[in-house]
Amino acid sequence: MNASTDDEHDVENGKFIRSNRGVKLSNQALLSGIAYCLSSCGMILVNKFVLSSYNFNAGISLMLYQNFISVVIVATLSLLGLVSTEPLTWKLIKVWLPVNVIFVGMLVTSMFSLKYINVAMVTVLKNVTNVITALGEMYLFNKQHDNRVWTALFLMIISAVTGGITDLSFNATGYAWQTLNCFLTASYSLTLRRVMDTAKQVTKSGDLNEFSMVLLNNTLSMPLGIFLILVFNEVDYLLTTPLLRLPSFWLVMTLSGFLGLGISFSSMWFLHQTGATTYRFYISF
Repeated sequence: MNASTDDEHDVENGKFIRSNRGVKLSNQALLSGIAYCLSSCGMILVNKFVLSSYNFNAGISLMLYQNFISVVIVATLSLLGLVSTEPLTWKLIKVWLPVNVIFVGMLVTSMFSLKYINVAMVTVLKNVTNVITALGEMYLFNKQHDNRVWTALFLMIISAVTGGITDLSFNATGYAWQTLNCFLTASYSLTLRRVMDTAKQVTKSGDLNEFSMVLLNNTLSMPLGIFLILVFNEVDYLLTTPLLRLPSFWLVMTLSGFLGLGISFSSMWFLHQTGATTYRFYISF
């Protein structure tokens, strides 16, 4: 039996197993879920630190810089031959563009909500996204969920409502942005999995790995990000803020870019292994 055949039989009961290429972790759903949780938590905390502690009033510019860092890293790895990426053809861009618009909207609304709401409340309110995602899978994909799923969703809604009622720092603007973020995040989860499969059909190799999707998603996000910076008039603020002259600020910004890359890669990886509702449930914890 050759090495490639051995590798195909490596996935077995979520255990470490040995192949001709060494030891590999077969339970990729668990591993990708853990990777997403760690990068997501780190990203929320760093973004909150940049927007609140530094009082940086250009959330879209922060998003654009994070996308730029992701593109630079993946493109560099591809040029060095360390990872493989698909060419960005017009056919591929047209297929991916709708989900990318949702992706940018999700990031922007997350930035704005973090500006007004504390991290704990953002986490609690994100539970609403799980309900929207589960309902979306029912009506769009005819996927049925058992009573245990609905019980968990009910408890999540109760926690969100209770958290909102007891939030002493209630901010209507922040809650409005977070509500919009919940709908966009659910839409992203529901559409991304389908677009992944459709996009494969228009690639030269017939496949689309996680690095290619990260490069595609973040590259397409940059023109839209620049447009939004102009719409929200962040340019004047960027030209006058003294924060851009602080090395420590750029260090934190760059760290957020690496975390953004981690989120982009691990979310694609995890959604490859699971469905939209499982994806949303897992990353809520």
